[in-house]
Amino acid sequence: MGAYVARRLATLPLLLLGISAVSFALLSLAPGDPAETILRQRNPGQMPSPAAVAALRAEMGLDAPLPAQYVRWMSRALGGDMGRSYLTEQPVAAQLARRTVPTAMLTAAALGLALLLAVPMGILSARRRGGAVDAVVRVVALVGASASSYALAFGLIILFAVKLSWLPAVGYGSAAQIVLPAIALSLAPMAQLTRLIRGSILDVLGQDYIRTARAKGLTEKAVLMGHALRNALLPAIGATGVFLAHLLGGAVIIETIFTWPGLGQLIVGAALTRDYPVVQGFVTYLAVVVLLVNLATDIALRVANPRLRYERGQV
Repeated sequence: MGAYVARRLATLPLLLLGISAVSFALLSLAPGDPAETILRQRNPGQMPSPAAVAALRAEMGLDAPLPAQYVRWMSRALGGDMGRSYLTEQPVAAQLARRTVPTAMLTAAALGLALLLAVPMGILSARRRGGAVDAVVRVVALVGASASSYALAFGLIILFAVKLSWLPAVGYGSAAQIVLPAIALSLAPMAQLTRLIRGSILDVLGQDYIRTARAKGLTEKAVLMGHALRNALLPAIGATGVFLAHLLGGAVIIETIFTWPGLGQLIVGAALTRDYPVVQGFVTYLAVVVLLVNLATDIALRVANPRLRYERGQV
């Protein structure tokens, strides 16, 4: 296990180098000039002169060739300096750090809610295969997997905040304010996890060792909880890491709708104002988080399933 973790960690710098280089190149192809955008925001209603734009581009280092810009940014990023925002002139790393806590809270709440609902629904659907309960769960999962989180968010606001006045629609700081965004963000992973768990349990229940357990006279509940469930949940453990990355990406939309002060709201504002250091820092930061989550997921799978544990000479 130690050798496997060491090998995975050794590949992270190369992956981050590739991701940061590609994102840096793509940002340079985006329409618009950051210097011109900043000057327009500083002086609303006035068209900046070409000389002023050129001077600001030189000040920000945008007049250098793209490879030179990337090397300069990477050399600073390796030391923990991800640059400064073009607009606020605040360190990007500090901005990302401040916004991480709200996003982490929302993501954890959404993932916890998805697991809390998906596991019992998947188990119940598998146990009642072909019955009314199974049909209802499958319809709910299908709707959840197909529904737009954008539309769901506005639906939740209209129903629970406007019509019923049960929960606040926007804001941050109280337990009630996290309920609606967490529900909107959790629907898609909940639906997919439910279907995954149901299919995995049905597959495991057809294995020989399950038939042996039944032949010994064990009840169906004992067979399911004592023999089938652990192996059936292994795919869900692996999928959780993927869904966590999905939640981080989906938080961009949800945080904007509910004015949740997390990373999503930060990156939307930075993209609209051509604040490229913030966008580049966010992409790199998100890549680190996703890669570490995937590594943690693989380790958890190997701990839960001895057959997947790494041995020397295996990939």
